[in-house]
Amino acid sequence: MVKDKVVLVTGAGRGIGRGIALMMAENGAKVVVNDLGGGVDGDGADQSPAAEVVAEIEKAGGQAVANFDSVADAAGAEAMVQAAIDTFGRIDGVVNNAGILRDRIFHKMTPEEWHAVIDVHLNGCFNTSHAAAKHFREQESGAFVHFTSTSGLIGNFGQANYAAAKLGIVGLSKSLALDLSRFGVRSNCISPFAWSRMIGTIPNAPDQEERLARIKEMTPEKIAPLAVFLVSDRAQEVTGQIFAVRKNEVFLFSQPRPIRSLHRDGGWTPEAMADHMLPAFRPSFFGLDRTADVFDWDPE
Repeated sequence: MVKDKVVLVTGAGRGIGRGIALMMAENGAKVVVNDLGGGVDGDGADQSPAAEVVAEIEKAGGQAVANFDSVADAAGAEAMVQAAIDTFGRIDGVVNNAGILRDRIFHKMTPEEWHAVIDVHLNGCFNTSHAAAKHFREQESGAFVHFTSTSGLIGNFGQANYAAAKLGIVGLSKSLALDLSRFGVRSNCISPFAWSRMIGTIPNAPDQEERLARIKEMTPEKIAPLAVFLVSDRAQEVTGQIFAVRKNEVFLFSQPRPIRSLHRDGGWTPEAMADHMLPAFRPSFFGLDRTADVFDWDPE
């Protein structure tokens, strides 16, 4: 599917990123395995996870190179892409998977917790995409795969920083798809359902036990086939879309569009909004749903 393509996978030392890097290599890609090796909260650094994935790829007969830079650092993102150019001569795909969590109920969230998550997820996607875009433009080909989350697409408690970043990534991906389409460049999002180190940090409250048990059935390896497909030439017509993977299920998400309209001759007053707009729109309002409210059946 991706024979001889050069693909950068961020956060590829563990979990979902590791699964994607391994499957990319199994399908013939040359892989830049990026991972800072930090903790779930982004602190610390360890080169062994990325190095171990590279060793596993090479043992199986594939080609890979490790990179230990942070996606939150623009110079580091440039170095990742340059590693692909220097080692393999080009870059064909970027999988923006790296992430951290700093969960906190909003009124207790600190500015540092907010900025740390935004820097890795949203700014990180910008940094790596911006570093690769000039090469994609020159060669008139390339594919971005960004990881979003139902925490942003639907909602969750205690994740304002993460949700904002993940929904921001959707806007970034659509903008990349629009701006770079004339150069043959594609950009799509994946919202994964999978057990990982990050999901494992969710407090095991009594009302979460059943949900966490279901999530543990969804292994990171289930996400990789979609990422490989989206980077491949078989996905040439696919861009600007939002997908989700939940065990053996694949979903295509809707995107915001108007669902109701109301016209008033002469314009609106605040009172008319309350008296006429509110009762007309109320039946179409969305509730304060969380992911578990929408995906309320067992993964299949």
